[in-house]
Amino acid sequence: MVQAYLDVGIQSRMNRIITPKDNRVVMLAVDHPYFQGPTTGLRNMSRTIQTLLPYCDCLMTTRGAVRSNIAPGDLGSKPIMLRVTGGNSVLFEELSDEKLTVTIREAIRMDAAGVAVSVYIGSAYQQQTIVNLTDMINHAEEYGIPVLAVTAVGKNMARDLRYLALASRICQDAGARIIKTYYCEEFSKLVDWVAPTAVVVAGGKYSSPPDALQMAYHSVQAGAAGVDFGRNIFQDENPLGMIKAIYAIVHEDHTVKEALDIYHACLPHASKLD
Repeated sequence: MVQAYLDVGIQSRMNRIITPKDNRVVMLAVDHPYFQGPTTGLRNMSRTIQTLLPYCDCLMTTRGAVRSNIAPGDLGSKPIMLRVTGGNSVLFEELSDEKLTVTIREAIRMDAAGVAVSVYIGSAYQQQTIVNLTDMINHAEEYGIPVLAVTAVGKNMARDLRYLALASRICQDAGARIIKTYYCEEFSKLVDWVAPTAVVVAGGKYSSPPDALQMAYHSVQAGAAGVDFGRNIFQDENPLGMIKAIYAIVHEDHTVKEALDIYHACLPHASKLD
């Protein structure tokens, strides 16, 4: 694969986010309350973080969660992917009306390894969200901080190769260093079309453990750098088993069957998160 050219600061932070030994990542997304409010599995954020953090490589979260719910001792040296857009909520039909809500100076103050911006291609606020992305890239690159573009999918948007590849390529050309998107048929084509930019796959709404693990497996087999799962982990009845199983797929090349064995081995001691 062609290698991206990175300056020292960007490379250093990318190595914190994506494990250099295998160029893969298990990112744990816990940023949902920024528009969903008290989300099941994240109401007791501190407990969720303490339970799951040891088994992920990077934590995608919000400024408020880091300040209020995550003790510095719990976070340790684990890198943060800090969400820097918002302004919407589940009470409003149009989710794409987002703006930048956190400055790059604030991200630096919080020692974020990277910052995340949602982009809604094909929505009523397409231009606004693309400009959010480019504005943040302009500021973040000055300080060697990589930007992760989230190809957000609204309620009425497709999740097929044509749409996701379009959205992902626009984000790459805007300058995003990492792209978070959804898995789809012929996903390897999307990965090729945005190479060498790293691609991580979103989990979306909660599904069954076999389905979520199958998605993780097919994603990395198709060339994704890893996954950025949230609800499929912290809303599962066996969250610890789930994140261990995902880690085994991403970093240890386990099959879905082998990962399910890990999941089931943790079931007797499973504890659902609030």
